[in-house]
Amino acid sequence: MKKQFLVCALLALAMTASAQWKPVGDKLKTPWTEKVDPNNVLPEYPRPQMERTAWVNLNGLWDYAIKPCGEVEPVAFDGNILVPFAIESSLSGVQKEVGEKNELWYKRTFTVPSAWKNKDVLLNFGAVDWKADVYVNDILIGSHKGGFTPFSFNITPYLAGKSTHKLVVRVWDPSDKGYQPRGKQTSKPEGIWYTPVTGIWQTVWIEPVASVHVTSIKAIPNIDNGTLAVTVGASCACPSNIVEVKLLDKGQVVATAKGLAGKELRLGVKNPTLWDPTNPYLYDMKVSIAKDGKVQDEVKSYTAFRKISKKRDANGILRMQLNNKNLFHYGPLDQGWWPDGLYTAPTDEALAFDVVKTKEWGYNMIRKHVKVEPARWYYHCDKLGMLVWQDMPSGDMGNQWAPHQYNAGTDKKRSAESIANYDQEWKEIMDLCVSNPSVVVWVPFNEAWGQFDTERVAEWTAAYDPSRLVNPASGGNHRPTGDILDLHNYPGPAMFLFDAERVNVLGEYGGIGLALEDHLWWNKRNWGYIQFKNSDEVTAEYVKYANELKSFIDRGFSAAVYTQTTDVEGEVNGVMTYDRKVIKMNEATLRKTNQEVIKSLSE
Repeated sequence: MKKQFLVCALLALAMTASAQWKPVGDKLKTPWTEKVDPNNVLPEYPRPQMERTAWVNLNGLWDYAIKPCGEVEPVAFDGNILVPFAIESSLSGVQKEVGEKNELWYKRTFTVPSAWKNKDVLLNFGAVDWKADVYVNDILIGSHKGGFTPFSFNITPYLAGKSTHKLVVRVWDPSDKGYQPRGKQTSKPEGIWYTPVTGIWQTVWIEPVASVHVTSIKAIPNIDNGTLAVTVGASCACPSNIVEVKLLDKGQVVATAKGLAGKELRLGVKNPTLWDPTNPYLYDMKVSIAKDGKVQDEVKSYTAFRKISKKRDANGILRMQLNNKNLFHYGPLDQGWWPDGLYTAPTDEALAFDVVKTKEWGYNMIRKHVKVEPARWYYHCDKLGMLVWQDMPSGDMGNQWAPHQYNAGTDKKRSAESIANYDQEWKEIMDLCVSNPSVVVWVPFNEAWGQFDTERVAEWTAAYDPSRLVNPASGGNHRPTGDILDLHNYPGPAMFLFDAERVNVLGEYGGIGLALEDHLWWNKRNWGYIQFKNSDEVTAEYVKYANELKSFIDRGFSAAVYTQTTDVEGEVNGVMTYDRKVIKMNEATLRKTNQEVIKSLSE
C-alpha cells in the first residue's frame, strides 16, 4: 500500500511539473524540443572522463527572480525556470533578458539520499554564465567567474542537522557590456551576433565521495614510445594516499601504475591501437585512491593513443600530422547554438546530432567557434572520431583588425583585471579538454576580437600543453608565434600570406547562404556572405569552392574550415537550417567532395 501511495505521489508530482512548464515564444524549435521532460532533463551523467556511479541530478524546475544588482535574496520569486536552460531561451520556460544592471536568482531544495551517510557531498555545476555566487542553507559557500567551465564545492559542512536543504544561486552576466569572454553573445542581436545567455546552462548535480577523493584526471599519450602519462588530482595530496590507474583494453587490464596524487604516472602499452577519425579506438581507465591501503574513491574514465604534430613534407612545406602521417583537417565552423536552448542542446541525442551529421558529410574536423561545449560533446567527438579545434570564446573587443600582413593591427589595451580573467578562464577551458583525444588544436584568439599579448598567450598555451598545436589567432592580427598561420577569406578560398615556418591553414571560408521559409529565426534581414535560391545552386557553389581549395593544398594549405554547420539566428549560411530539419546540400555530393579534399594531401 505504501509503495502504491509513493508511486501515485511521484506521478502527481511529475504531472504538476509538466503543467508548470512548457517551451515559450514563437521562435524555431528543433525535433528534440518535444522530447524535453521537465522531470528528467538531460539525465546522462555529465562528466564521462571522471564518472561516479552514485549521483543525483538537480536539473528541473527551480524558482527564479530577476532583481536589480546589489539586492538581497528575494522574499518572493517570479516563477519557475527549467534548469539548465538559459533564461533567455525558449526551453527555460521564461525567455526573458536579464541585462548588466540586474542579477538572476535561482532557488530550489534538495535532499541527500540516506545511503550517503558518512560521505562528503559535492555540489557540481557544468557551467554558469558568468559570475555565480552559491548559497547552501543561507550560507554563501563560494563563487565562480567563468561562463564555460565546470566548478564544484564540498558542501558537507553546511548540511548538518537538516533533512531538506536550500540551494540558492545568484548570477550576474554583463554580456557585451563587460570584459569577460562571451563569444557571439550581444545585447542587440544582428548579423553574426546572437542572443545573450545568462545563468545556469549545463547540468547541476550532487554526488557522494570520501573525504579523500579524485578531483581531476589528466591523460596525455605518447605513441612514439607507447606510454600514457596520467596525473591524478586529489582532495588531499597526503603521503599516505596512493593513487592507482588501470588501463583496460576490451575489459582486460593492460597496464597499471601507482603513485602519489599530483605526480605524473607512466603506463606502458606495447603496440597500442591508435585513435584516428577512421578508427576512434578508446581505452577504458579505472582510477582509484586509497588511504592506508583502503580504497576511498574510484572513478571510471577513458583515454586514447594518438599524436598531433607537424613535419615538413618532401617539398619543405610544414604539414599537420596525425599519428606521424600527413592528414588534411577539413570541417565546418561550429557555433554550437540551438533555437530552443541557445547554448544548451535540448537532449543528449541532439548534442551528438551535429557531430554525427558532420561525420556523415565526410568531414574529419570541427572548429568549435568561440564557444565551449559540455564535457559530453567532447565525449561524442572522442567516440565518433572527430578532430576538434577549440577556440577561446572572445570578449573585451575593440582593437584594429589587419589580417593581410604580419605584425599589423593593434592589440586591445585590456585592464589588469581583464587580462587576469582571460588567463584564468583559458586555463580552465584547457583543463576541461586536455584529456580528450579529439581536441588537437588550441585557438586563443579569433579575428583580433579582443586580441592582446599574442606572443605571451601563445607561448603560455604551448608550454601548458606541449602535446597539441597552437593556432594563435585564427584570421586575426598575425604575429610570428605559435604553430599555425590561419587565414580567413570569404566567400571562396584564397592564400594571400604564406609562412614557411608554420603550418598554413584556411581557418574560415564559404558562408554560402540559403534562406528557407518556415526555417528562419526572424523576419529581419537574413545574412550570408553570398545568397542562392535552392539546394542545387548551393551544392554547385560548394563543389566549386572545394575544387579551388584543392589547388591551394599543393601550395601549402594543410587544413580548411567551411562556414558553417548550421544557420544561427540571422545567419543563413549553414549546411543545415537552424532547427536541424533541412539539409541544404545534396548529402552524397557533399560527402564525396569532402573526402576528395581530404585525400588531396597524401601521406
